[in-house]
Amino acid sequence: MTGDIDTCPVFILRGNKVLVDLSSRPPKAPLQDVARSLGLSIADGYRLGYPGGLECYAFSVTGEEEPPAGMEYLGLRRLFGVLDGNQYAMAVRALGILNWDRTCRFCSTCGSRLRRHETILAKECEACGFTMFPRISPAVIVLVERQGKVLLARASRFAGDLYSVLAGFAEPGETLEDVVRREVREEVGIEVEDIRYFGSQPWPYPDSLMIGFTASWAAGEIAVDNDEISDARWFTVDGLPKIPDRISIARSLIDWFVEKHRKGT
Repeated sequence: MTGDIDTCPVFILRGNKVLVDLSSRPPKAPLQDVARSLGLSIADGYRLGYPGGLECYAFSVTGEEEPPAGMEYLGLRRLFGVLDGNQYAMAVRALGILNWDRTCRFCSTCGSRLRRHETILAKECEACGFTMFPRISPAVIVLVERQGKVLLARASRFAGDLYSVLAGFAEPGETLEDVVRREVREEVGIEVEDIRYFGSQPWPYPDSLMIGFTASWAAGEIAVDNDEISDARWFTVDGLPKIPDRISIARSLIDWFVEKHRKGT
């Protein structure tokens, strides 16, 4: 490992929760000595990268043993804004990789057991040699505007009165712009134009990559599908409903809309 081994952060997950040292100020990922104290070695982990010049590793543990003193296992949503940006990004990466490691155990070609590849982030079949890489599921998420209003919808799976922008997974043969047009048409029955890239966000629940866009209304009136979407409306900046928290790119899109219209541009 790069640097003093005892100063290298490690990301230890139990299920979907990350071990965090809450006794430090600010809270942070524990160091390599904590992994050793839990009986973990580098061979058990996955290399994540070098934020701050220190090599990071991800480990998975099982059981219900109490965490080390001053530490706690916390979900990513609770860790947003608690860990610094580099460490939070590594925690997201760790969750995605370890979810894949736990669920990708057998070859999709012949059904034989997989083993970790020696040099790349992949698994290979012990029988037929087929290589399997971590699954990433691309999904678009789009904010649609119409005459100074934003289209927000309540998905059937949402709890309470939460509203958000529309989203959906890409299908084979589609461009991302195709996905935007199809998802908006299928879910709320309108057509959009002026589709523009906004940004992206890894979303390890369990393996999505959210690709954000903005778009303008082109034609049609709202007609929800009553399957994935139970309600959708046009909202003004000053009349927004309950919206997602700041961890998500959905909130970034809505904040962008609010800032844009409050500035009068």
